[in-house]
Amino acid sequence: MTPTTPTTRVTPGRELAAAVAAQAGLLAVLRPGLAGWAAGLGYAAGAWIVLAAAFRARRALGPADHVTLVRAVLAGGVTALVAAHLAGEGGDGAALVALSAVALVLDGLDGRVARRTGTVSALGARFDMEVDAFLILVLSVRVAESAGAWVLAIGAMRYAFGAASLAVPWLRAALPPSLARKAVAALQGVALVVAAAGTVPHADVLVAAALGLLTWSFGRDVHWLFARRPRRRTHEPRRARVLDPVAR
Repeated sequence: MTPTTPTTRVTPGRELAAAVAAQAGLLAVLRPGLAGWAAGLGYAAGAWIVLAAAFRARRALGPADHVTLVRAVLAGGVTALVAAHLAGEGGDGAALVALSAVALVLDGLDGRVARRTGTVSALGARFDMEVDAFLILVLSVRVAESAGAWVLAIGAMRYAFGAASLAVPWLRAALPPSLARKAVAALQGVALVVAAAGTVPHADVLVAAALGLLTWSFGRDVHWLFARRPRRRTHEPRRARVLDPVAR
């Protein structure tokens, strides 16, 4: 009987650890200063803890998850550069724009990979969405530093909606797919990257338009959920109507 050679299975824990190492390598290339290193490593540690808990029941990450994981590492680099800029330690603007642009381009790839490989999952979609939301939040912080605090509304809106859903159960219902919602979400990243680049005049007008469309998109979804919220049913017997003699 021929002995079989044991195969080494790559677990999510090992893949996530490799992503943390890649994050450290990216920071070494970027050299974002003390504040940037602290923010980048803090982000990597937090992401590793959250993802390790989320993927603990998985044997391995899917092909689309790997694409999203690359985007998560790029978002960590953007986080480090923004922290360095705010701390007055530099923060290469060209590198920030490049990393953000690649992350946004890859955003359109992971969903296609998941569908073509038959590995679509709710967890993978949530992973993708959270990376998008965090990248937009960090970019909004960077642009707000020059354009004004109102830009923070772009990054905060997704998290405000999530916080509201904790108190209002009907906000947690599933929304139907919407091409308009996806287009508006993609526009936020494009507008913020253009504004962060600082090469397009009056880019704040584009950012303001993106915020207006985002407000409309969230408002439309909230209205849709409100109209379909579960109604409370009362089983109390109907009482006979008593006319107010003063009103007659």
